[in-house]
Amino acid sequence: MSYGKHYSVMLPECLQAIEDNLDTTQTLYGVDGTFGGGGHTFAFLEKFTKLKMISFDQDPQAIENGKNNIQLKGYQDRITLIHDNFENFSKYLGLNNLPPKIDFILMDLGVSSHHFDQADGGFSFRKEANLDMRMDRGAKFKLTAEDVVNDFEEVELADLIYKFGEERLSRQIARNIVEFRTQKRITKTSELEEIIFHSYPKKMRFERLHPATKTFQALRIFVNRELEVLENALALAYERLSTPGLLMIISFHSLEDRIVKHYMKNVSQDDATGCKILTKKPIIATEQELSENSRSRSAKLRLLLKQLPHGGGNGRKKYYPKSAD
Repeated sequence: MSYGKHYSVMLPECLQAIEDNLDTTQTLYGVDGTFGGGGHTFAFLEKFTKLKMISFDQDPQAIENGKNNIQLKGYQDRITLIHDNFENFSKYLGLNNLPPKIDFILMDLGVSSHHFDQADGGFSFRKEANLDMRMDRGAKFKLTAEDVVNDFEEVELADLIYKFGEERLSRQIARNIVEFRTQKRITKTSELEEIIFHSYPKKMRFERLHPATKTFQALRIFVNRELEVLENALALAYERLSTPGLLMIISFHSLEDRIVKHYMKNVSQDDATGCKILTKKPIIATEQELSENSRSRSAKLRLLLKQLPHGGGNGRKKYYPKSAD
């Protein structure tokens, strides 16, 4: 199966942040936590000729596609591509000729368009597929979305849908799921979508946001441990940054953004860390980007600069981009 195209969200803003806060005339090492289609990684390498990238992805298809494109582009000596979840990135640094410290880290937390556009993963309620939703379907120990909707108790289901989907009708949806599965096991995206659709009052079923959106999001987040992974990676990110070092995080829903915001606030308030939040408010997509990629509408970019305590010793200009109101 070919790997679908993925729009590189906030790419100009990320490039500008690197250029304005790091010395790009020197050899730099960057980490891309979610390689996907390689858009960010390849653009960084093209822009900064002395840069070397260490890129991660837990999706075997992304890794296979990436290896082919790295060969085609002639970047074999400048990219180390690793098949693993980016929460584990720290354990690879310092090994196999990789540096122990990194000049910048990008975490693009969005799900690749490939996963939504390909039916077989079960990520989209708009495409008929088995209810799987695992990013790495080779991980045998992981629960699938089918396991969750069929095996969890009603209260567990309702709590999960409310917590990870911020779905106000979580109780009714969970109740209807449990009622449906007494007749047969729920195995298809279309079955779950229909249950959720009819859980909504008639007057709410045809609003801008499809009734199934939040529940499918909740299941995907839970199955892939997305918030736990983010918290684990953030805990390691700061100590692995060089000085100066740049942390760039793109989030796509309020749960992620809240974790990122609080992390950056906490680490910047510690006088011993010597770091500065560069985005008092998150950067949002430009009108041009939104016209090219509607999925950017919920994206928020936050930046953190690691520097010597009290801001000394960097010798670089500070980056204050246009932020969301």
